[in-house]
Amino acid sequence: MTPEILFVLVVTGLAGALFISGRVRLDVVAILVVLALVLGGILSPAEALAGFGNPVVIMVAGLLVISDMLARTGVAQLLGQWLGRHGRGSEVRLIVLISLVVGVLGCFMTNAAVVAIFLPVVLSLGNTTRLNASRLLLPLAYAGLVSGMLTLIATAPNLVVASELERAGFEPFGFFSFTPIGGAVLLVFVLYMILVGRHLLPGAPVSAPTTPARNFDELLSEFDLLGTANRLHVPAGSPLVGRTLAASEIGSRYETRVILLERVGRLGREVLTTPAAETELRGGDVLVVGGPGEGREKMVHELGLRLLPTTAGDRERWIREAGIAKVLVHPESSLIGRTLRGIALRSTYGVQVLAVRRAGGALDGFLDEELASGDALLVIGPWKRIRQLQSSLRDFVVLALPTEIEHVVPAWRRAPIAVTILAVMVTLSAFEIVPVVVAVLIAVLLAVGSRCLTMEQSYGAIQWSTIVLIAGMMSITRAMISTGAVDLVVDQLVAGIGGYGPHVMMTALFALTAASSAVLSNTATAVLLAPIAIRAASSFEIDPHAFAMTVAIAASAGFVVPMSSPAMMLVVGPGKYRLTDFVVVGIPMLVLTWIVTMLLVPILFPLV
Repeated sequence: MTPEILFVLVVTGLAGALFISGRVRLDVVAILVVLALVLGGILSPAEALAGFGNPVVIMVAGLLVISDMLARTGVAQLLGQWLGRHGRGSEVRLIVLISLVVGVLGCFMTNAAVVAIFLPVVLSLGNTTRLNASRLLLPLAYAGLVSGMLTLIATAPNLVVASELERAGFEPFGFFSFTPIGGAVLLVFVLYMILVGRHLLPGAPVSAPTTPARNFDELLSEFDLLGTANRLHVPAGSPLVGRTLAASEIGSRYETRVILLERVGRLGREVLTTPAAETELRGGDVLVVGGPGEGREKMVHELGLRLLPTTAGDRERWIREAGIAKVLVHPESSLIGRTLRGIALRSTYGVQVLAVRRAGGALDGFLDEELASGDALLVIGPWKRIRQLQSSLRDFVVLALPTEIEHVVPAWRRAPIAVTILAVMVTLSAFEIVPVVVAVLIAVLLAVGSRCLTMEQSYGAIQWSTIVLIAGMMSITRAMISTGAVDLVVDQLVAGIGGYGPHVMMTALFALTAASSAVLSNTATAVLLAPIAIRAASSFEIDPHAFAMTVAIAASAGFVVPMSSPAMMLVVGPGKYRLTDFVVVGIPMLVLTWIVTMLLVPILFPLV
């Protein structure tokens, strides 16, 4: 073993340890890997950073934009509504429909985005049908994972493995190369859930509604906020007149939040929802505030305000202008570890937080609490902004919307355009009219050109942490190949189990990939193991596609632990799952996926 190989293996091991610890962001680990390989003299800066120009990275970024387009134009929500109409009343029927719909949509969207879109749909079905939503959310997450096995663009590991094949001089996988295996796994998954899996799911099949909040008042009651808002009149002589909300010190001095601002306009009394910090107060304004009673009383006394009664008419006027939503902090949210006071939610999303619940309990002083994955937030904002939260899949997952939103007309007008763009992208890719990366870029430009989303929204849809992770970890692949570390690992594998034949090697690669994906990112696992699989095939003097496909399928088979994928982590809180729930239901599904892989891959990609 040369010093260079030892150095690369140590860097790889330390990166894995940091991944497992969870103390360092995955993208930061990837940057550290790049720096280590450059400073260690293993790679030049150009070689270490070459991953950022790799077509796989461009494709992943583009597909995230297409995923956001489908969410913003309501295509995914329309499928969710169809699911609700045809699946209510039967747990078996719902599991089948969820699996099929999520599987199809997941061919073109990231599995985390698909699960985030259908999460509130499933919770709502639990309310209206009295079916236990906890028994539906785990199949939803599993269906999201299986959807990654259906097409080339369904998940990043597929793209990584196909790119590595091409880099090694072999024909890359086509758009539908994964479909026969993924389709078989999906069919086996549905049968498993119907015959066995649903009997292993936690909870009784029928239960009381799991998310009792339905209308505006019920959502407020869930967060203990019903009846806590007060109306404060600002007289002409108040010290507040002429000052902005930011300069008024209402929040910092009185621990009171201005939720709404009523003001007489040209068309009568109007309501400003989540008024901006630079809003200048006028005499005659009415502030709708929330916060501790002591702060309000002090504010009324010192600022010469007058407490007004709140009538039913006032509340109706508020509801016409302002909406609320219960949202969950996404496991990959950029807001995790930051305080609400330090986050510009009002400027970014046009909403403000009214309350926060963590582990079933309300957080006092939540403005200064660091947000954590799974926190439930009650937010308020204009109805348009509340509706847009359903498309903000990077930071939040909308768990519940009040029934009043049904009276707000959604903008579905561009959904046919979005479907057409998707069809164009699939056609160009599937029939190899242009390379897949070119087809994705064409679709992105069409999406922006047709105003399905703006260029700013396109950039916002890209999960840059994912991009940095993939591009940065590609430097390890280059380093392992250039130093001979891949050959060393393959030699050890072949020496240990090579005598038992290629089928045993396939099993070993499947097990190694599945185990690594349980503690590392599945994308990072694919980056590390794809070159090893290809070199291992060369040692047997067989075509490498079978081994490469085995790695790709196993990378999406993270059924056993929720940490394997953001799609799995999304359902942990709402479903009240424990690790044992995933282990009990997931291990048989992992074994079934291995069996399907071992049966079909050698047929589709002969070991010759």
